[in-house]
Amino acid sequence: MENISLADALQPASFHEETDEGSRLFLTPWQMVARRFFSNRMALFGMAVLIVIALFSFAGPLFYAYSESELFYIDKETGEELRTTGDSARLATSTLASLQKPSLRHILGTNRLGQDMLARLMYGGRVSLLVGFVVVFVELLLGILLGGLAGYYRGLVDSVIMRVVDIISSIPLIPLMLIMSSLLITLQISTQHKIYVTMFILGALYWTGVSRMVRGSILSLREMEFMQAADATGIRASNKIFHHLIPNMLPNLIVLATLDLGGIILLESTLSFLGVGVGAPYASWGNMVSTVNDSEIMQHFPHVWVAPGICILIVVLAFNFVGDGLRDATDPRMKGR
Repeated sequence: MENISLADALQPASFHEETDEGSRLFLTPWQMVARRFFSNRMALFGMAVLIVIALFSFAGPLFYAYSESELFYIDKETGEELRTTGDSARLATSTLASLQKPSLRHILGTNRLGQDMLARLMYGGRVSLLVGFVVVFVELLLGILLGGLAGYYRGLVDSVIMRVVDIISSIPLIPLMLIMSSLLITLQISTQHKIYVTMFILGALYWTGVSRMVRGSILSLREMEFMQAADATGIRASNKIFHHLIPNMLPNLIVLATLDLGGIILLESTLSFLGVGVGAPYASWGNMVSTVNDSEIMQHFPHVWVAPGICILIVVLAFNFVGDGLRDATDPRMKGR
């Protein structure tokens, strides 16, 4: 008769997997999630794409000679290209290297202001990715805190927080952002720093969905046996919320955050397209795509707007692939699929 240890007897059956040699392998819940995630080819492809885009955006400018705001000129007499860091006397008699087609010098060409498009694509990726991560961090911070308080304490606290959620959810986002953009211009906030204000405003508006999810999950979890046992031990409410309730909904929060990242990058692109985000001469993928407002550029100079449009598409798809992979990996019903 096979000898079974106490640890084997207490180990849940769902945590047992057979190896090729027929021996029994014990996996923790997180190991099972990781195994299912890394067996999802689309999720791995999405993660690889995001790593490449991140390296391109954050490390690429370190190895590229041009900056996002530097202008280039063409000498009228010699046809030689000049940089703004060159001879000011020659620059005075030169013309902007406007809408230059892709070449060995400028791989993606230049825009109407004579700025290198590849450099702007790199720096624009920094802005778009940074916006996504900062907004998701702020929305998770506010959503978990307020949703956890509402779900745990219920009563008056729940009513007040949920009414605030209802009010914020009813605010039209784009008109509000247009008003805030005008206010920031009136306050003479620089175009370079305006995006940071925009990020925190978006985070302050986006937390409502997270708070509703957290509240609903806590209302369900607090009635389970492990929470009744925690109540019997007399531990503090903050420990119950952040040490017992929140960790049990962490997989759902990870999936929600991953899917929101793609949506927020798309929203930043829309806001920049409307002139709310980063302004000239600084770059974001959204304000780079906004050049399609000019019919001449749209028809005859696709190198100005096609590349950032493709980057937005690829990054949003990659985040969706990773989010779908995490959703499937954290769903116990997906085991074996």
